[in-house]
Amino acid sequence: MIAETVCSAVSAAGLGIAAVTAYRRRFLTAARVAAYSLVPIGLVMTGVVEWLADTAFSPVAWAGFGVLGVAWVLLMTTRAVERRRGGTRKQRKEARAAAQRDAVAPGASAPSLGSGSGSPRPAAQPASRPAKASRGGDDDFSDIEAILKKHGI
Repeated sequence: MIAETVCSAVSAAGLGIAAVTAYRRRFLTAARVAAYSLVPIGLVMTGVVEWLADTAFSPVAWAGFGVLGVAWVLLMTTRAVERRRGGTRKQRKEARAAAQRDAVAPGASAPSLGSGSGSPRPAAQPASRPAKASRGGDDDFSDIEAILKKHGI
């Protein structure tokens, strides 16, 4: 009963502040204050406040919170023990290494500068096209052609 009265008073005060703010021609702020001030009365009308009040004074509810706390402590303890074991650490390292190997594209390991790999790369073929185009335009594309040749494209 007291919680509902307090929530109603807070909502009324918030709506009063929103009215004063709207009078000062700050309509967006007034709408935001009105929205926040309607939350407590909405919680009262839906019954959430009554449920919270019943929960706060219920020994069974507090015992339930205690059980949840014990469950959380058990879960965190088992995670810590699992992390300290040798077998799972190795498995995590192997999984991390496999993920790094899979994250890299298969052709990305070949060097892109120079011909250190010993085999010609198929990406080097399109470099002849800009060379043909640069002959007609002389210096227009010479910088771009040099950059492309530098990267083996």
